[in-house]
Amino acid sequence: EMTVRQCIAKGLVGGEGFAVDASTIKADANRQRSVPSPDKLPIEAAHRAVREYFSVLDDAAFGSATPVQPKYISPVDPAARWNAASGGLAYYAYCTNYLIDLKSAVIMDVETTTAIRQAEVTAQRRMIERTQEIFGIWPERLAADTAYGSAENLAWLVHERGIEPHIPVFDKSARQDGTFERRDFTYDHVHDLYVCPGGQELKQQWRKINSDRPNTPPDNLLRYRSSKLACDVCTLKQKCCPNQPNRKVLRSVHEGARDMARDIALTDAYIVSRRERKKVEMLFAHLKRILKIDRLRLRGPNGARDEFHLAAAAQNLRKMAKLIPPGAPALST
Repeated sequence: EMTVRQCIAKGLVGGEGFAVDASTIKADANRQRSVPSPDKLPIEAAHRAVREYFSVLDDAAFGSATPVQPKYISPVDPAARWNAASGGLAYYAYCTNYLIDLKSAVIMDVETTTAIRQAEVTAQRRMIERTQEIFGIWPERLAADTAYGSAENLAWLVHERGIEPHIPVFDKSARQDGTFERRDFTYDHVHDLYVCPGGQELKQQWRKINSDRPNTPPDNLLRYRSSKLACDVCTLKQKCCPNQPNRKVLRSVHEGARDMARDIALTDAYIVSRRERKKVEMLFAHLKRILKIDRLRLRGPNGARDEFHLAAAAQNLRKMAKLIPPGAPALST
């Protein structure tokens, strides 16, 4: 935080555009030694890494990031996650998450998480909240990759933080069988319905149902269906729903934020943000190749956090040494 404040004082932080990303770092754990479950951990030893593992089981950045249990657990560093994201041999790893300012690539915040994608979104929210609370900086836009393009995260950025998401939308509505996709259907905001390419309407309810059904479904997806009678006589049925009696279209309750992200993706500012986002990837490359932090020396979540924060501070100090001109006043401590 001290290095960030110095960068702000020297004018190296613009505060308008941020970028976020994560990178996996190998843990200090032998990939060939593992236990199948937490019950098999050497509790009698009770060393620090094991104690820290049990303390973060309910943390959204570690144990509760996903309900899926890890396939293997390291007996010396159980909080490290079994990871094969690089495409080679799997290994135990942590994730370091960077939130940077796009003006000079100053690292604004760092968060340590387990090495899974769900934890990256949690880290992004924590870093943005801390940056706003500690430094009083509210960015106008955030650049990131598709891992941060979920409907819930886009809605959080747009509606709760007022940040423009320069992020590709995570969308799995594309079809491979040649039938109509969801983008082929036109949404009518006034009447809350979809219109198919054949001109037929798709509604959530075709008749009034007297029930206590909640307005928001548990999975946050609204379901719009066409009339079976209209689909039976439609000439486009084989192109639309050849194996179903009628067509169904899903719409997220956060579709407004997703539409905003899609509109931003068509602007020139989005192209600039996509290019500037590479600055955070360059910081990760410098972290691993120059600072040699491609494998941790310390174990446990606290050990990983200490190494990641010290490395980020070193990178900010290097940034100041390169960008502050000679003869400038000495930095205060």
